Amino acid sequence: MKVIEGFGVSKVVDSTNPNFCVGDYITGLTGWEEYSTIVRTEQLNWHLYSEPLNADIYFLICSVSLEASWPNKHLWGTGMTGFTAYVGFYEICAPRKGDYVFVSAASGAVGQLVGQLAKLHGCYVVGSAGSAQKVCYFPKGIDIYFDNVGGAMLDAALLNMRVHGRVAVCGMVSQHAVSDPKGVSNLYTLVMKRIRMEGFIQSDYLHMFPKFLTSIIDLYKQGRIIYIEDMNEGLENGPAAFVGLFTGNNVGKQVVCVSRE
Repeated sequence: MKVIEGFGVSKVVDSTNPNFCVGDYITGLTGWEEYSTIVRTEQLNWHLYSEPLNADIYFLICSVSLEASWPNKHLWGTGMTGFTAYVGFYEICAPRKGDYVFVSAASGAVGQLVGQLAKLHGCYVVGSAGSAQKVCYFPKGIDIYFDNVGGAMLDAALLNMRVHGRVAVCGMVSQHAVSDPKGVSNLYTLVMKRIRMEGFIQSDYLHMFPKFLTSIIDLYKQGRIIYIEDMNEGLENGPAAFVGLFTGNNVGKQVVCVSRE
């Protein structure tokens, strides 16, 4: 039976590879198991005590940039999920002060930071955590829609966009693990309202990471941004946590702690 893989933080307990020493911390693709035997070291993104193994240094670089006293949850806000929110909002959405911003899955790992960044930028922000009804909170229409959901939520938002609105397509979580994914019916609004809709992947913007890290760390230190994680203790709770991602059970970044040791 194949072990499920996922991104994780691990400690080396034995090694025959000279590049990895006992006691080192690494991150990358590891198994959902208490101990993993890793042969393909290219699946590791960051080796804490050496040069990064590839360009994805953002994943754990924050662990050596922040004070050791900070809670673990700040690692996620300054890592991949935080960088996704930063790139999507500032680079794709091109916000202006006073813009009307709608964020779907606003209580999730990325959405919670997008909403806070938008507020700090002087925007009017409404976040949705499961219902398309909140598009009605924009009687004057939506300038920016940060889409983490897709499907019916995207359809409803498109009808409420203002002329020259911007849509950052990030997650499409409603289309995951469904046998009959639903299409979008209101794409004609892209033409009629001259809307720019763009999908993105944060790894295409690694040149922005140093600026992001400096900015986001300052905001954390000043208490102007908070980050929520949904922690499940024990590997045995991993499957339930994973399923919960697709049923909306989590609030914040979903994390499974395999061991505190």
